[in-house]
Amino acid sequence: MNPSSGDRIGSPRQGSALLGGAVAIFVGILYIGTLAPTVLPYGVPDTLDSPMLQAEVTVLGVGHPTGYPTYMMLTHLFTYLPFGDPAYRVNLASAVYGVAAVFVVYLAGLRLAGRAVAAAAGALALGLSGAFWSQAVIAEVYTFEALLVALVILFLLTWRDRRDARYLLLCTFLVGLSLTHHLTSILLVPGALAFVLLTDRHAPSRTGLMLKSVGLFLLGLLPLLYLPIRALMQAPLNEADPSTPWRFLLLVTGGSFVAESSEKGRNCSPSSLALADPSTKLQLLGDQLLGQYSLFLMVVGVLAASYLLFTDRATVVLLGTLFFGCLGQAAVYLQLGIEDFYVFLIPAFLAFGLCISAGLGALLRVAESLEIGSTTSRVLLVVLIALLLIVPLVGVRDAYAAHDRSEDYGGRRKIEAVASNVENGATVLHHRSPLWYMVLVERRRRDLTLADPFCTSWDRHTDVVWPDQSSAAEAAERYGTDDSTGVEAARRASRNGPVYLLANDRARLEIFRDAGFDMVPVEKNDFLYEIVPRRQ
Repeated sequence: MNPSSGDRIGSPRQGSALLGGAVAIFVGILYIGTLAPTVLPYGVPDTLDSPMLQAEVTVLGVGHPTGYPTYMMLTHLFTYLPFGDPAYRVNLASAVYGVAAVFVVYLAGLRLAGRAVAAAAGALALGLSGAFWSQAVIAEVYTFEALLVALVILFLLTWRDRRDARYLLLCTFLVGLSLTHHLTSILLVPGALAFVLLTDRHAPSRTGLMLKSVGLFLLGLLPLLYLPIRALMQAPLNEADPSTPWRFLLLVTGGSFVAESSEKGRNCSPSSLALADPSTKLQLLGDQLLGQYSLFLMVVGVLAASYLLFTDRATVVLLGTLFFGCLGQAAVYLQLGIEDFYVFLIPAFLAFGLCISAGLGALLRVAESLEIGSTTSRVLLVVLIALLLIVPLVGVRDAYAAHDRSEDYGGRRKIEAVASNVENGATVLHHRSPLWYMVLVERRRRDLTLADPFCTSWDRHTDVVWPDQSSAAEAAERYGTDDSTGVEAARRASRNGPVYLLANDRARLEIFRDAGFDMVPVEKNDFLYEIVPRRQ
């Protein structure tokens, strides 16, 4: 299932390149057509982090765990493009990373399948899958993660085919680089090591190769230095403050997600997903696993994985480590009630897409070997090729409608509502909303005090407050953030002037009403309210 060199790949190189380019252009057109046009609102489950990332990338801030330094710096370059607003350019970066990931998956599938059509079908299946497409049209980190994972797989396969140590060295650098981006990349370490050992068990004994590999791996980790440097430079938006060694480690290892909160009295209520019964969670996980590919492609992928287990153990161990590791990670996050748990499955879907390519390649070879009349054989092969390219496209119209964010101006409406209607010098309580983008990127309404006293799923060491950040202890005293409902923050702020709430799933109206406030809609908006204490 794995040709030994690029020269033995079934289709001519030029035709293979054209087909891969066509696949990339096709998914690129779909992504651009459905791309979010501007700043996004905070929303469950897709855009939990998007409005923050749009602001952080533009001002080179420090993001939530695990910080995403490589993504921040690379995506910041997109903000210099001469069209669209900065938020659109950050969204566009996700589409570009997504197209690149699909193309790299095509190249990796070509090495596994030996047939360009099979590689194209597998790459299309990934690119048009719901989880992947949903992340390619918003500001998010997961298409970039898929690109890094796909590159590592491609260069490992290329190294095996050509036995050129340069590809292996490039892999070690990319593995290190991927670890600066997302925790899922840790699965590449055991997967890649097993692949190398199963391919050439003498490779680790080559001292020169190992020393270079370690050096390049460490070089790939260098972007992590961005995090403490930007924190010490007083980055305009610093969600985790990795300015001390301990905070840095908590950030980059994801320890902030499990650390006991350092913020006094900050007891967060579990999400509705966390409270769901096990059968509901299992069904949600099953829906994601079974909802990305058609039944035909799933059967092909499973059969191919079974076949690879006997014919190409190195590849099946590499892809299996990714698939089952991501499955376990997603299950843990689902159990914790993380609403966007499904995005952690994207590398698993990528690995399965490569199995699909391998299986379809085997199917084509079987069709080519049938001893029936030459004309009949050609007709059968043409029909089969056409079907293989059509199958991933089934339902693409419905998928286009489902993932179309080209008219999503929800974030812009929230900014304009606050900018136009909130009184001068007022306090606005909100949670990870586009208001940071308003004050930091668009530099509007900088007279306001913005405070986010609401719960996050990680341990915050600072309270992100405009116009100045404060330590957790200072925030508890000044803004009442020891009360994660926002009630105490509203009560204290109301002593000094008007207070408003930008409501969402974390900041709910009923909590304030029960605490003795009237929630007065502002200009008939269903998301912006003035918080008025009731007279006793």
